[in-house]
Amino acid sequence: MKLKHLLYFFGIAICLSSCISQKRLTYLQEDGEQKVDSLIPIRKQTEPYRVQLNDLMSIRVKALDDNLVNIFNPVSQSNPNATSEQRLYFDGFKVDVHGNIRIPQLGEIAVLGLTVDEISEKIEELLLKDYFKEEANIFVTVKLAGIRYTINGEIGRSGSNIIPRDQVTIMEAIGASGEIPVTGDKTNVIVIRQYPLGQKVHHIDLTTIDAMSSPYYYVQPNDLIIINPLPQKSIGFGTTGLQSFTVILSIVTTLATTILLFTRL
Repeated sequence: MKLKHLLYFFGIAICLSSCISQKRLTYLQEDGEQKVDSLIPIRKQTEPYRVQLNDLMSIRVKALDDNLVNIFNPVSQSNPNATSEQRLYFDGFKVDVHGNIRIPQLGEIAVLGLTVDEISEKIEELLLKDYFKEEANIFVTVKLAGIRYTINGEIGRSGSNIIPRDQVTIMEAIGASGEIPVTGDKTNVIVIRQYPLGQKVHHIDLTTIDAMSSPYYYVQPNDLIIINPLPQKSIGFGTTGLQSFTVILSIVTTLATTILLFTRL
């Protein structure tokens, strides 16, 4: 009987250790000293995004007379049923391996490392210099063709996704990709970010409210987000207390029955 009790005790200990704690499941938890309804300082993107290789941009030129600028605003008519994302792929301006974009009449323009505002000003200056007068009142709009990111690992829907906005948080990116299951590690989300000289690996803990102040809370184009599994998944005992208890109880009962049968022989 002592052996049986020992096996049950051992099983319960493993069961408790294999369960995923509530602290590792909840997003953006406040610390114990955080007051209810208190103001949480949120870090905004202070540094404007600078264009990288393979970025896709939407560029539109406007003027008092739209007929004058139609040549600078190509629109594909090859597939009228194409989605907005597909149209951007065909009509947008992609930054090539040399850091340039090619615009009708203007030719190649170096944009690598520039902000969208700087690109807008550069194109406007070229147009006023060679094609238009001040009286034309031209206005150039440059935008990134949404925030494209890739997310892999423990996530509802892995793969690449585009959110058609200028600013996207990592919480929104995860929500758009199907949510992190209970087996995903929210405490150590990996963000691989592209920079002009290469890529860097960053980490963010989404279970603490301090994540909103992280420089990696906002997704940038071409970010790779990786959600690793928790150890409980590889152990295989279960993700909830009930699942773990059921599995361990079954194992312990089988072992105890086997040992008792052998001891009685």
